[in-house]
Amino acid sequence: QVPLVESGGGLVQAGGSLRLSCAASGRTFSSYGMGWFRQAPGKEREFVAAIRWSVGSTYYADSVKGRFTISGDGPRNAVYLQMNHLKPVDTTVYYCAADLQASTILGFPTGYDLWGQGTQITVVS
Repeated sequence: QVPLVESGGGLVQAGGSLRLSCAASGRTFSSYGMGWFRQAPGKEREFVAAIRWSVGSTYYADSVKGRFTISGDGPRNAVYLQMNHLKPVDTTVYYCAADLQASTILGFPTGYDLWGQGTQITVVS
């Protein structure tokens, strides 16, 4: 069973908005933070945004800063990604992830322990 489940993906026109959601599925755990990554076919998984529950700090990739907003509910292990002003280059599969070990490398996939199955975002011009 996939520990995290994403939803909210879909097709949108350039300039539009989407909101992704991610929640724990059937497994009880405590996370220190959660994040979003994206991965295009044949490319490495790319950091998008992260949030650390203890201090409420948020982190963003330069490519999405000012357009995307991460938020969430730590006790529920739920994280959201509000994506505004979407561009065709944002088209790919988005994954959420949970950090169970207080990682210091939230900008890298190796900083996370649990992953969702991904949700497709397609932005058309």
